Amino acid sequence: MSQKYDLVVIGAGPGGYTAAIAAAQHGMKTAVVESRDIGGTCLNRGCIPAKTMLHSAELYREMQDSASLGIYAENTSYDMEAIYHRKDEVVSGVRDGIESLIKANKIDFFYGTAKILSAEEVFVSGSDEETILNTAKIIIATGAIPSRPPIEGIDLVGVITSDELLESRAVDYKSLIIIGGGVIGAEFASVFNALGCAVTIIEALERIVPTLDREISQNLTMILKKRGVAIHTGCSVERIAETDSGLCCRFTGKNGAQELAAQGVLVSTGRKPNFSGLFGEGVNVNIQRGIVVDEHFKTSVESIYAIGDVIDGSIQLAHAASAQAQNVIAYITGDTPPIDLSVVPSCVYTSPEIASVGITAEQAKSSGIEVKTGKYAMSGNAKTIIEQQDRSFIKLIFDAETEVLLGTQMMCARASDLVSELSSAIVNKLTVKQLSAVIRPHPTFTEAVTEAVEDVEGRAIHTMPTPKR
Repeated sequence: MSQKYDLVVIGAGPGGYTAAIAAAQHGMKTAVVESRDIGGTCLNRGCIPAKTMLHSAELYREMQDSASLGIYAENTSYDMEAIYHRKDEVVSGVRDGIESLIKANKIDFFYGTAKILSAEEVFVSGSDEETILNTAKIIIATGAIPSRPPIEGIDLVGVITSDELLESRAVDYKSLIIIGGGVIGAEFASVFNALGCAVTIIEALERIVPTLDREISQNLTMILKKRGVAIHTGCSVERIAETDSGLCCRFTGKNGAQELAAQGVLVSTGRKPNFSGLFGEGVNVNIQRGIVVDEHFKTSVESIYAIGDVIDGSIQLAHAASAQAQNVIAYITGDTPPIDLSVVPSCVYTSPEIASVGITAEQAKSSGIEVKTGKYAMSGNAKTIIEQQDRSFIKLIFDAETEVLLGTQMMCARASDLVSELSSAIVNKLTVKQLSAVIRPHPTFTEAVTEAVEDVEGRAIHTMPTPKR
């Protein structure tokens, strides 16, 4: 069986299904090939299920302290099976919506494993039949898979990745070791700590969430430790072994060799591009750590493109993949790319939330850029006080000469929502003066943006003045 298309998209995650819908909107006859569920990692094994569990866990944590708000909830408890059931309901509902969009845009969907035979042919092997799709263009959007480091005992029962944790049956961990203190590790530490689990993070680098601003890393470390999470940084895990009561993890750091026992071990040491078995003989796509693409997301083979987590040097964010999808369709159809891909916000859904976009002061300094900074500690923000949020702040980075906003780092409630205003400001090159001209409503978290902008010139209203010498 053979069919002809203008475009075949391999992978139905945020990048893949967005590219397919955008192509269909341009009148292209489009097909999508997916070996697993529509929605990809983000919907089925990542962002959406993880954040659903985070919401449940944070609500439970807040209820433990509800008496301070005048709310008395006695004998509060949780049901891990029910939390997982809620997660599955959310995932299923969103997935159904995407499937409806695929059908409504008259996109052909093929469930099966894809192999690119040539620049014009994609072989699909499914459970029922084998199909060759003939096509003018191909977009690879196969995402990434968890990376498992070469640690002795890494394959033992009970040692899992985030994919497995979110897809397997519910386990009500009472103790959990997390190898890797990046974004994934920090978020799951927040989930299980809020549910009363004894959580330990073991991180190879000198601080957790090491890709973020140093002050954010330090602040998050303090908050997690205050809540009871044990954190070991600068440590190398040597082996994992079985014990009568669970698993034992041996690691070495500045305090020498140590061993910790736990019910389970979560490996969250990053993800790697997923392209195994994708290319047939003679399809010589340039691959390094991921698939190499040019500024138009074109691979080394004419008419084959790649987007999202599978490409070399990818930022590995769902919204980045979706934005790349919009732009690559514009390149293919000869339109002007609609999205500025140089400004990509990043969010971490701990409590408080973390968000950043643009560059940090340290990055600016290393690039030889003189900057002005404005900062506001949220302890003076009325909404933060009302909602009993932990220590948090907003920091803004401006070019010292032009006063154009270059970046922001924030750790506060609703940071994942607040960052969009500042992303827009960076894209549109707004200045201190332009940002300070905006009235932001009271009482809100976003008032803190005004305070941080005013702090650049030393005139923040709700910040104590610096003593004059």
